[in-house]
Amino acid sequence: MNNLNIEQLTEDIHNWSSELGFQQLTISNVDLGEYQPLLESWLKNDYHGDMHYMAKHGEMRSHPEQLLPGTVKIISVRMDYSLDQKNSLEPLKNTSKAYIARYARGRDYHKLMRNRLQKLANKIQTATGSFGYRAFVDSAPVLERALAEKSGMGWIGKNTMLINKKAGSWFFLGELFTDLPLLETLAGDEPIQKHCGSCTACLDICPTQAFVAANTLDARRCISYLTIELRTSIPIELRPLMGNRIFGCDDCQLICPWNKFTQKTGEQDFSPRHQLDDCDLLSLFDWSEAEFYQNTAGSPIRRIGYECWLRNIAVALGNAQKSDAIEFALQEKQNHSSELVREHVQWALLQHTQKG
Repeated sequence: MNNLNIEQLTEDIHNWSSELGFQQLTISNVDLGEYQPLLESWLKNDYHGDMHYMAKHGEMRSHPEQLLPGTVKIISVRMDYSLDQKNSLEPLKNTSKAYIARYARGRDYHKLMRNRLQKLANKIQTATGSFGYRAFVDSAPVLERALAEKSGMGWIGKNTMLINKKAGSWFFLGELFTDLPLLETLAGDEPIQKHCGSCTACLDICPTQAFVAANTLDARRCISYLTIELRTSIPIELRPLMGNRIFGCDDCQLICPWNKFTQKTGEQDFSPRHQLDDCDLLSLFDWSEAEFYQNTAGSPIRRIGYECWLRNIAVALGNAQKSDAIEFALQEKQNHSSELVREHVQWALLQHTQKG
């Protein structure tokens, strides 16, 4: 390793990354000290809700070298996932349709990106003989947006998303922790440029007002948290605000001016399955448990389980325009075996009763 041409290796890694389908690769050191106070404050305020793993590994998140001893540099990669260059809010107005976050409509990105990162690691290993590394794709206590920002991939916007001037924010992130002394994308004293300016569109549009301040999200009010992370009852006061969003929420990205630069992905694995980009709530509500697990094989949706799937759709049906078909579908599940499902079905039926 002592005879390695680090400058050439760094250049090669960038080229290999592009060949493997990543749209961008950046490199940073492991010093995340500037991000630690915000993380500690966020946890102290319980903004992580029931995501107890966030608190459990809090310190390790801002100390990558603790996660993989010997790490000196971190490679961050970006993979675009949007197939739609139009950022319209119109799909949220059709109350009979289900809205599923763009990232979850196709194949689960975790395995796809991890496989690509492993291929990148294999190429590096062939060139170096051997090196210490570990690949991560939202799979460990990693401050991936902070690392990507620090490396110059973009900036963390007021909606807490990483934003890239040339690609917006519709992309996934992955990392390779390594002991190789690679060249960093940004010089250590080079300031991170943030380009949100005075814009507050993302903060203003949030249906549940989950942003307590710019760059600070109270996950307990976030629809993505409520529909994906939360496994218990959705707070009653937040249900009417969720509209037809049954898995995740894209509002703060759909409204972001920087997403006019959205890059359309060429990854066919991210194409919507089972028409999840344009599907009736009633059709999804009618899935049996077996159909749910069959239709969500290889999908990030599967992780919430059938019970929460019905819970989420029941809320959306409660928010939908009154119809006999919806009331009938809800009545059919009034005696569902799950107490959680029954509670949300009963709430939805009450909403339709009140609509007269």
